[in-house]
Amino acid sequence: MIETKRLNIVEAKKEDIEIIMEMENHKDNKDFVCKGTYKEHLAEINDDCFLLFVIKNKEDNSIIGFALNKLDFKSNIFELRRIVISKKGMGYGKEVMNALIKYAFEERNMNRLWLDVYPDNVIGIKLYENIGMHCDGILRQNYKSERGYLDQIIYSILKSEYFQNK
Repeated sequence: MIETKRLNIVEAKKEDIEIIMEMENHKDNKDFVCKGTYKEHLAEINDDCFLLFVIKNKEDNSIIGFALNKLDFKSNIFELRRIVISKKGMGYGKEVMNALIKYAFEERNMNRLWLDVYPDNVIGIKLYENIGMHCDGILRQNYKSERGYLDQIIYSILKSEYFQNK
């Protein structure tokens, strides 16, 4: 478990999959994250190369988000594949991102954490830049969605940068 001031970030269980899928498909999130099937999420829970976390509010233990991460143990890379926070505008995204970065470098001894974001996700981009992530570049028309071909902007932070700025 990862603990922050207001949140507990815990590994998802089979019974959490339905709420994860609801959050992926919610109108405020669906344009910014890929959507997984029940079977895909169950496989992620059972695969040691994935960490599917649910984010719980400490006050009432309600699930307020989730984060899907893929671990590359050969190259020590922590990929943040999806992050969704259902309660917007309360600073939970920043709190979770800082906790995941700390976890990746201090607990998992990873060398690099990276993610991709669509160019129209201005809130996400602002967050990633404000917490010190580096824009590595743009994969042009890299993902085909219901909205057409979408660019993906790559952001990363290295372990050396994390410890330098800590």
